[in-house]
Amino acid sequence: MFEVVRTMSIASRKLGTLGLAALALGSAFQVAANPAQAPLVLGMAYVEPPHKPGAKVRTPEGLAPVLAERLAKSVPLKPTTVSKKDIVSGQGQAVSSADLHLLPLNAEEAAKVPGTVIPTGYRAGIMAIMRTDTDIRQWEDLRGRTVCLAEGSGLAGQIHAQYGAVEKVLRAPADALLDLRIGGCDAAVHDSTMLEALLQFPEWKKFSARLPVLDERELSFVVPHQAEQYAELLRRHIEEWQQQALLPKLTAQAARDIAFEVYMDQEVPDCH
Repeated sequence: MFEVVRTMSIASRKLGTLGLAALALGSAFQVAANPAQAPLVLGMAYVEPPHKPGAKVRTPEGLAPVLAERLAKSVPLKPTTVSKKDIVSGQGQAVSSADLHLLPLNAEEAAKVPGTVIPTGYRAGIMAIMRTDTDIRQWEDLRGRTVCLAEGSGLAGQIHAQYGAVEKVLRAPADALLDLRIGGCDAAVHDSTMLEALLQFPEWKKFSARLPVLDERELSFVVPHQAEQYAELLRRHIEEWQQQALLPKLTAQAARDIAFEVYMDQEVPDCH
């Protein structure tokens, strides 16, 4: 019945090719930095909380946490939450306290950040999906309707402020999408690139109504001026990732994993 059942063995392992690329990147970093030094501080808009024993494994929103986790297996990293607004404006301790940043930026933001911007090639905006029999046709129709979001999306407060929606913020994409399937919300708003991949599965056909993508940004490394020695290394390895089509593969893997997580947790039928 569910396509994701046939991908259980795939969803249980990570892409080895990305691991190899990350190992290469780690080796390059060790040449540029003393490995005995403290871990490189990586500023991110959202840092995944540590996994608690017994808790459900959840795929995060977008690729930033995935790339950070993979990179951390090769080079010591200390992810820390930073305000993207502070980074873009060049204000606050966040700018000088991190060796690198990994943030989604639009063209205007990328032009303002104090440092070197190195795009990863991963672009995504925000997209809403709904049941195909919905009466929601535009973003403005979300006023007064319940919208499910994931903590890592960074959208909490935004959909309510712009469109008057009632926000329901859940732990991860799978939790929000499960709530959509069982009727707990009228729409789910997430990373558009991941959602496009998710909607390729036949079991999501009934939930394939969508609103236009908004606020497209490119996931980018930002190298502060005081850490320019890392810029060329990142460029070289991002180019390798792009040549190997690793980011599309990761996106497809994330969609499979999320679909499987929803399938495993869905203990009540889809609402009809």
